[in-house]
Order: sequence, then structure tokens, then C-alpha cells
Amino acid sequence: MRLTPGGETRLVGLIGDPVGHSLSPLMQNAAFAALALDWVYVPLAVERHRLEEAVGGLVALRFAGANVTIPHKTAVASFCDELDEVAARAGSVNTLVVRDGKVHGSSTDGLAVVELVESTGARVLVLGAGGGAQAVATALADAGAAALALAARDAERAHALALRLRSLFPELEITAEEAWPPASTEATLIVNATPVREEALVELRPEHQVVDLAYRADGGRTALVAAAEKAGCARVVDGLEVLLGQGAASFERWTGLEAPVAVMRAALAPSR
Repeated sequence: MRLTPGGETRLVGLIGDPVGHSLSPLMQNAAFAALALDWVYVPLAVERHRLEEAVGGLVALRFAGANVTIPHKTAVASFCDELDEVAARAGSVNTLVVRDGKVHGSSTDGLAVVELVESTGARVLVLGAGGGAQAVATALADAGAAALALAARDAERAHALALRLRSLFPELEITAEEAWPPASTEATLIVNATPVREEALVELRPEHQVVDLAYRADGGRTALVAAAEKAGCARVVDGLEVLLGQGAASFERWTGLEAPVAVMRAALAPSR
């Protein structure tokens, strides 16, 4: 393995704005090193109006692929040559694979959450209406959730997401909350898909399962995770566990190799 990047090094990027806080480079570069791959993962700050150029640049610069994060997960779908079924249904992309001069979009966010909770029969409250929320809500509905409630600071966005989900799941109970923050009285599974870290947003009870997609770069608990632990919630999943799950799946799409999950988890451990 090359110790420093060279002419044959494969590049993978992280497209978002901002990206400086992300722990994905730390985690993915540890994974590449563990398998002696001459690959490098680099953060790429991209403004909204430059997104199409950035995606085209991945092909021009022979990147192997990229992750996509806030605020581009929904918009980037329009600039992919192909979407897999999961990304197309979710309307959200967090993983790009460049193959034969084409950009293939997929989403690993929803699967990462589904693997960490008991979704069958759950009454789900999703906080947020962006790309992460779309992916997670779609995945939980596919996995057997009994009901979905969507809440966002902008109620119109929550209603738009509810409308999209009703078209995919016409038999499922799907509602959009008017209030922000919303009440959590009927929910059994709560997912925070907003970037809010310093406020718990909802009242929690011991029977709740709680997932926070947000995480703190210093490894400290977000306000929601701290509140869930204090409330004795049945299951508490922090954003680093979700990051690990979606990141491992992305790694496997780029490389075709099994992700070294233990190494990736250890890379995140100093942040905890």
C-alpha cells in the first residue's frame, strides 16, 4: 500500500456543505488502510449551485465514488445517471459510485437504521423532512412500520414528504404534524433526522426506541441521546452507530469488498 497518495490512488469524496465536522474521512481512511487499499477519502465542500458540476467532476477526475450529506441528498438524485431501487423509492441519495463513466446513486441511510431497531409494528415519528428523513421513513415503512408521522420546522416540507410517502404506501397511516416541536404521545419509535444536537426536541418515555442521526464530532452525547438514556428508553441508537452502518455499506459499494467494521468502529472510538 502506498503511504502517500500517488498517480494510481483511488479517490472517494464527501460532498456536502459543511463537511468539516464529519468523521467519515477518519472512518473510511482507516478502513482503506486496514485492507491495504491505495484509496483516499476526502471531504469536498460544495455549495448548492455547484452540485451538478461537482458530480460531473467526480467522473472527470476519475473518482471511485462519493458520499453525499446535508444539504444535497435529494438534489443530487437529479444528477445521477442511474439510481438503484432503494434510492429511487426514497428520493434520496447518500452514496455515489462512478463506474464506466456513469454515476450510480444509492442510499444506505435507511438500511443502517432498520438494522438497529425493531421496526415491525412501530409507530414512527420522524423529525425532519430532508434527504435523511426521506430515506429512513421509506426504509421503516418497507420494514413493517405500522404508522409514520412526519414533523419539521417547516410544516410544508413535512406535508410534502407525507404526500410522497402516501403515494408509495397507500395502505399505511401517514400523517404530517403541524406543531414544532411535535408531541410524541403516540410514537413508539422516534428518529431525529435533523442536524439539531443541543436540544432533545421531544418528551421521551421508557417504551420509546430512539435513534439520533446527528452526532457530535467530539463523541459526546447529543441532547436527544442524553435525554433518552436518562428516561430509560427501551433502545437508544446514537448517530455514530448510524454513521458506521451506512458507511460500511457505502464502502462495500465502492470497493466490492467486505467492510472492516471493527476497524471502522475503532476509528470512531477516540471521538467517544
